[in-house]
Amino acid sequence: MGKNIQWGIVGLGKIAQHFADDLKLDSEAELKAVASRSMDKAKEFAEKNNARTSYDSYEALFNDPAVDVVYIATPHSFHKNVAIQAMRAGKHVLCEKPLGVNRTEVEAMLSAAKENGVFLMEALWSRFNPTIVKMLQLVTDGTLGELKYINADFGFYGMDRPLESRLFNLDLAGGTILDIGIYPVFLSYILMGMPREIAAFSNFNAIGTEIQTSAIFQYEGAQAVLNSSFTNETRMSAEISGTQGSIYLSPRWHEAQGYELKTADGVEKVNLPTIGRGYTHEILEVHRCLQENKTESKLWSHRNSLELITLLDMIRTKTGTQFPFEV
Repeated sequence: MGKNIQWGIVGLGKIAQHFADDLKLDSEAELKAVASRSMDKAKEFAEKNNARTSYDSYEALFNDPAVDVVYIATPHSFHKNVAIQAMRAGKHVLCEKPLGVNRTEVEAMLSAAKENGVFLMEALWSRFNPTIVKMLQLVTDGTLGELKYINADFGFYGMDRPLESRLFNLDLAGGTILDIGIYPVFLSYILMGMPREIAAFSNFNAIGTEIQTSAIFQYEGAQAVLNSSFTNETRMSAEISGTQGSIYLSPRWHEAQGYELKTADGVEKVNLPTIGRGYTHEILEVHRCLQENKTESKLWSHRNSLELITLLDMIRTKTGTQFPFEV
């Protein structure tokens, strides 16, 4: 691998554009190639983001020897096959969350990474956000005492979109749980681990897509109350409370720019702005891992991805949420 790490991007939607914008902020990164099923779209994206090469197939990008690592931003239902194809071509992979639609898919992806000796990480960008990192440190240091309660939500009004939209398309693994519910679940998981028990309820639209879900994670002496929704806007805030204090993350908490700490000593407000939109921090982690010849990140490991998808599977099982291709 040369001085600059050469990136490829497949799945050229809005998230890919946000990622490409932040990629430009890292002097060690270079966008080598982009791929879309549409050459016109690939050329337009490449021109806008100074990519050297554009392809009209993912396979062509994976076979480009100049590409070191691929960022996959396709809809969820394509993650497994696209990522495995990239890894079999010898490419390192950063794949958008959720890594796979279910545990079986994630296990197949992790096996492919091991078999091909390449780096694989789920692009759960919030894990690398400076505010989230600091929050974890405060919890680990005992600043909040013993954790007792977590409350987090992620909701926006999406019901005015057509039923064919990616949000509702069951063949694309649509619904809130995998798209946005993953964030509150992630927060509870990184703070308190795997719960002892889960209760969950969902509402569905006319075509059977899950559009609103609430879950309670029961821990030993503690609870997490989590919600995701397309039916309404929520506060998009998070509260982490313990026996000696609380941390509040303001809207939109998953891309927090700071926090408020409340203890017996008073209230402290801390600003911790992200670099760019915030994708830069996961990019830096990928670069660090590649430079150290790591095949996974210690901050968000393969085990973390496997346990997170297990929790999402459990919620979907509790609520009867299933996709046609899983039957």
